[in-house]
Amino acid sequence: MKKKFKNRLFLPGKKALLFFASMVISLMSYAQPKTISGIVTDASTGEALPGVTIVVKGTTQGTVTDFQGNYNLDVETGETLVFSFIGFSSQEVIVKEQNVVNIQLVPEVTNLDQVVVIGYGSVKKKDLTGAVDLVGSDDFNKGMNTSTQQLVQGKMAGVTVTTNNGSPGGGSDILIRGVGSLNLTSNPLYVVDGLPLDVREPIGDEPTETGVKQRGVRNPLNLINPNDIESITVLKDASATAIYGSRAANGVVVITTKSGSHSDKLKFNFNSQTTISMPDEYLDIFTADEFRAVINSTNDPVLIDQLGSHDTDWQELIYDNAIGTDNSFSASGKAFGTPLRASVGYTNEDGILQGDNFERITGSLNIAPKFFDNKLKFNLSAKLMHTENEFANQRAIFNSATFNPTWPVYDSNSPFGYTTYLNNEGTLKLKNSPWNPQALLDLVSNNSAVNRYVTNLKMDYKVPFIEGMTATINTGFDIVDSDGEEVTDPKAPTESEGFNGIKTEYGNSTTNLLFDAYVNYSREILKNNLSVTAGYSYQSFDTEDSFIRTDYFLDDQGNNDPDAAIMVGFEDEFESTLLSYFGRLNYDVKGKYLLTGTLRADASSKLNPDDRWGLFPSLALAWNLHKENFIREGFINSLKLRVGYGEVGNVNGLGDYTFLTRYFQSGSNAKYQIGNNFITTYRPEPINDNLRWEVGSTWNAGIDYVMWNRRVSGSLNVYLKKTKDMIAEAIVDPLTNFGNSISDNIGNMENKGIEFDINGVVVSREDLKFEIGYNIAVNDNEITKLNNPQEVGPIGGTLGDKIQRHEVGKAPYAFYVYKQLYNEDGKPIEGAFEDLDGDGEITIDDRYFYKDPFADITMGFNMNLVYKNFDFNLSARASFDNYVYNNNAAIGALQRFTNLDIVRNGHSSFFDTEWEYIDTQSMMSDHWIENASFLRLDNVSVGYTFEKLLKNSSLRLFATGSNLLVISDYNGIDPEIFNGIDNNIYPRPKVLSFGVDFNF
Repeated sequence: MKKKFKNRLFLPGKKALLFFASMVISLMSYAQPKTISGIVTDASTGEALPGVTIVVKGTTQGTVTDFQGNYNLDVETGETLVFSFIGFSSQEVIVKEQNVVNIQLVPEVTNLDQVVVIGYGSVKKKDLTGAVDLVGSDDFNKGMNTSTQQLVQGKMAGVTVTTNNGSPGGGSDILIRGVGSLNLTSNPLYVVDGLPLDVREPIGDEPTETGVKQRGVRNPLNLINPNDIESITVLKDASATAIYGSRAANGVVVITTKSGSHSDKLKFNFNSQTTISMPDEYLDIFTADEFRAVINSTNDPVLIDQLGSHDTDWQELIYDNAIGTDNSFSASGKAFGTPLRASVGYTNEDGILQGDNFERITGSLNIAPKFFDNKLKFNLSAKLMHTENEFANQRAIFNSATFNPTWPVYDSNSPFGYTTYLNNEGTLKLKNSPWNPQALLDLVSNNSAVNRYVTNLKMDYKVPFIEGMTATINTGFDIVDSDGEEVTDPKAPTESEGFNGIKTEYGNSTTNLLFDAYVNYSREILKNNLSVTAGYSYQSFDTEDSFIRTDYFLDDQGNNDPDAAIMVGFEDEFESTLLSYFGRLNYDVKGKYLLTGTLRADASSKLNPDDRWGLFPSLALAWNLHKENFIREGFINSLKLRVGYGEVGNVNGLGDYTFLTRYFQSGSNAKYQIGNNFITTYRPEPINDNLRWEVGSTWNAGIDYVMWNRRVSGSLNVYLKKTKDMIAEAIVDPLTNFGNSISDNIGNMENKGIEFDINGVVVSREDLKFEIGYNIAVNDNEITKLNNPQEVGPIGGTLGDKIQRHEVGKAPYAFYVYKQLYNEDGKPIEGAFEDLDGDGEITIDDRYFYKDPFADITMGFNMNLVYKNFDFNLSARASFDNYVYNNNAAIGALQRFTNLDIVRNGHSSFFDTEWEYIDTQSMMSDHWIENASFLRLDNVSVGYTFEKLLKNSSLRLFATGSNLLVISDYNGIDPEIFNGIDNNIYPRPKVLSFGVDFNF
């Protein structure tokens, strides 16, 4: 029977009362506040740590240690204390019965402890004696970077990365401390996992161009999936680069890819992102109405009759939003006791120019087995890449700015289906008339396929019976095979009777083989460290290049006529070899005084046997001032003074066999006629059997610093580089050679500058971290000797004119122009220039030097903010006093719009000048040289990380915007022009990326 307690007072028993009383007392004592005190010290040194943050986890309650490392904090039993300090691993402690909690924080691996890969070895950053910058994968620029160079854009002082154009998968130009040569390349050496790459200038969508280049390739560095890169190190001064010899005349970019870990568990990563690329800027040309007004103002019926009633914006027509995707999957860890990492990647990116597409498949494998108690180590790195390119015809860009905007795209009455300038009979395209831009994109196709294989095997063996000696063999190959074809449809507008299409087939194969053998001996002598490296290197480069173009024609019956076909082409083979011996000595005295000396002897087959060998030394000293007694303990954690000198030779970009007589095939317009047959001839090329090494010597002084409990770090560098025996084009006497000019050692150049960078941790707490970085570089180039001035910088609009000039006392590629005169309203007067030589007339002697395309000052800024699971990243760049010749605006004259009685659209600069004629002087007016200084917001990224969605996993969702903002006074599409001549640029788009990064 159930008991009833209704309307009764329930009185518990004695045992129950005792139980509840004990529970209350226990809870009261558990939650009672108390004061915890203690001292926080450095686990590695035992020294007290001031400024350590102690926070009650999950609250804002906390304190910091005083100068003796002491602290006091009121807490409750059971709460968790979090101890955190810049440069140390955080620790958590649960408060129990104790009243004193002493903590030893363990130092993290800092920037100074980072291992930097240098030539034939590695060294901790704190032991470096040269000017070296390193950027790790965590600090790379965000977004869909299909180009390796873009990862470090704006990240390093004195390293300028300029994207060539806005095409998908397009390359970038890198300059380290300015222009390094005139005729030879100024590109740095790229070393990937110990293998120096054969990075040649890509020809891309210009299959008819000849030379030792990589045909059908957008960017030679596209072989590497950016998601596979662990770090990028740039060696700047000669003391750091001399060990690589002549290949490193313009600096070295060392790319280290990710490798396997020693964890027994495999870790997987999947990264995927989708991008939307959007056209941002168009060339400032006439609208259809403005064009009608300009042409009507001529009162010329021949011209006015060519006006239509349509309003076609050809630029908006050829550009469109583009979609891209980038996916990668990797696995890393241990398999069968061996560290390994394997990855695959797939990229498919459309360009904003119709029909432009870049598709890439990559695969990589890194294995590092060890044998005989780790005495024998292998490191195998293998990479493969397959790309397929659909090159949209970039001539459409120029024609979209010149084709008649009052005409429609299509014309049913045209024999070609597209609106076309026709001859009087209406059967053929009018000679010298612009192409319909849409017809160019639709009827001219250019596709290529490129395969690249890069494999490197390094073997390290600890020599028995000689403690501290390691013998190393490093072998590798870099093979590139490309082929493609450009096809012009038989229906394309043509000026030729019976035209039946054009087919151009091209191919290129390059093989780069490497063999290095060297030994390293390291020993400690009386607490001093000695390391000696000596070795041998052999590298060969072989190239096979082919090109064949066939123009097809119809016979009288309208069938293809094989006999009427015109075929031109060539097959070339090139080879060169580099043989080297090298040595390096590192010595440090108790970690205070550091010395590095290197010596390398290079022999290049590009030079004649008598001048083939070059000897290139370097010496660098460093002083760790913070280890001296006179540097008091305080805000300075590390302070190192460096000074170095080195010499490096250069023949990069020099043709093969220039000291021998070589014969080249004549072009299609230079054949010898015998009857009805046209015979291909061969002509000898000029020779120079006295060509020597171009040698650059560099002085560098620098300071590396770490301060305020490792919150602030950076470096300052000052350098002076002098290049002697600079190779440039020299004029030769008539009848003394097979030409009027040869490459010869006729110049010297000086390059000097200052670089400064600083990185700061503004806030570092358990749930909040805020870091910023800033760098600035000032650079000045000057030619100090040149036997004869060099005219360079070809422009469009007039035949054969060049607007840049190399001359003693001036910067390379300086603009050489006429000084424009203006009226009282500030309007340029047509044909009026200042008579600088005072002879009463305007001649070529009245030209003067005015500015150059290379910035005097460059800056980079980056910011990283992490709050709990949110992250925010920003990177920006600035460039000052870089000038650009606005070639597009310079041709904005009435004569250009009406030349040969053909109406063409033109630049709206005409409204400012109202010039009627185009000639050499008007094209070379300093009016068209514009200050193109700019501030560019490269990337903004925001993300959120979901932790432990699954066991031992994390998922990050992110969005990135690239090229979001450019601030500049330049009147063209984009102020960032590498060579300083703006005449047919593929616009850089704005890009939005959305992606996911999954680790499990």
